Amino acid sequence: MWGRTSVADRTPGRDRTDRADRGGHPPRRRSSTRPAERTRRAEPTRAAAYHLLRAVEEGAYANLELPKVLRRSHLAGRDAAFTTELAFGTLRHRAFYDAVIAVAADRPITAIDGRVLDVLRLGAHQLLAMRVPDHAAVDQTVGLARAVVSQGAGGFVNAVLRRISEGDRESWLVRVRPPGGVAALALEYSHPEWVVTALRGALVGHGTATAEAVDDQLEALLRADNDPPRVALVARPGLTTVDELIAQGGRPGRWAPTAVLLDSGQPGDLPEVRDGRAAVQDEGSQLVALALAAVPSEATGVTAGRWLDLCAGPGGKAGLLAVLASAAGADLVANEVSEHRADLVRATLAPAIAAAVERGSTIEVRTGDGRDYGAEEPGAYDRVLVDAPCTGLGALRRRPEARWRRQPGDLTALGPLQRDLLRSALDATAPGGVVGYATCSPHLAETSFVVRDVVKRRDDVEILDARPFFTQASNGALIDLGNGPFVQLWPHVHGTDGMFFALLRRR
Repeated sequence: MWGRTSVADRTPGRDRTDRADRGGHPPRRRSSTRPAERTRRAEPTRAAAYHLLRAVEEGAYANLELPKVLRRSHLAGRDAAFTTELAFGTLRHRAFYDAVIAVAADRPITAIDGRVLDVLRLGAHQLLAMRVPDHAAVDQTVGLARAVVSQGAGGFVNAVLRRISEGDRESWLVRVRPPGGVAALALEYSHPEWVVTALRGALVGHGTATAEAVDDQLEALLRADNDPPRVALVARPGLTTVDELIAQGGRPGRWAPTAVLLDSGQPGDLPEVRDGRAAVQDEGSQLVALALAAVPSEATGVTAGRWLDLCAGPGGKAGLLAVLASAAGADLVANEVSEHRADLVRATLAPAIAAAVERGSTIEVRTGDGRDYGAEEPGAYDRVLVDAPCTGLGALRRRPEARWRRQPGDLTALGPLQRDLLRSALDATAPGGVVGYATCSPHLAETSFVVRDVVKRRDDVEILDARPFFTQASNGALIDLGNGPFVQLWPHVHGTDGMFFALLRRR
């Protein structure tokens, strides 16, 4: 047995009309394939999904690793889509699959070798959430186990998957879900319990739901976190246009006038993306950069026309800010504390830097600690973005592994850093200038609590209502932005990542 001795893309539901369970469905069709007839090779799409899961287990980010895996495996078109659906769906629903596997294997998942466990997770996702025939899901996953682990692992995987195939998702959910409350939601929608509790508090704290009516909103949010997001592109003004991207098979975005949505194909295949004139960027992220650029600055003198992106890596918002600054005749400094991430920013901004030279403005990428700018360059900028490091709880649909990596204790380290960065940004801003504070998280401890805590200790800062500038930044569509003065976007309401944005003016 294989117990341990030591320690993008929508997932369609399955048609279960031909499935049997104890609720009276028609008898199931079973595979007639004998073990000796099964493949001993790993089919390329499933092998690629497995290698992505193993890379994530070792610390990789799924959204960054996926293109590498697809290139190495020479997968494109429908094969690439299958691999993406399989890997990302498995990551999103991992907690539910682990509970099912533990029952089917009759042992805790901690007693199963990690490589075998990842194979079983992939098999469970095919059986319970994809339109893959049972015999193909079992046989191909057994072949994967034999290829990437060992011949003996195939027998264990076969036995466990056959037990899983005896029920559908709904019957397994009834079997493994705890009775009611946060624990039941956490298992059904595969979120850690602390995340479910934090999201509930955020929905109430940001005014999106009342305490009495939060349950429906919470379930809709958790469900949205498990829906693969549409691929959104940003057409960087002055480098390319929305119309050029639409001509490549896209369609206009819902909110941002710079946004184009792709329903199929790989973004990297587009020449505009390869050349850096366009990029993959969530509409919420685009709206943050557009809103900050739309705010009138009252700064005067030499600081007028100097913009700063304090935490620029890996360069998404900086890429849009750079062309917006250049178009406004302003200069931009894009700072990143990590040299590796600063290199990513340089690569992202290269086309904008070249265009800025022709317009007579400058775009500079620096490596430095954002907490030092307030002391080293006091009052030197009229527009500053603090895209603060955060838990990323607003982007769980795009980065599904983040829900399993983050812990409540992360807030203990992030909170002081977020406050220090915001203080530094305010000190680096000239009187009359503006600071935008953004996080890709709705958690109250990273959003409104940070802003109000910093502001209440200063008499030279006022909080502005950010909503009008999001309206100005939109393509004319009416955005429901709540009561203000902060803006909190939601996956289940706006179809964007859960971006938070606060706007402050230095007096």
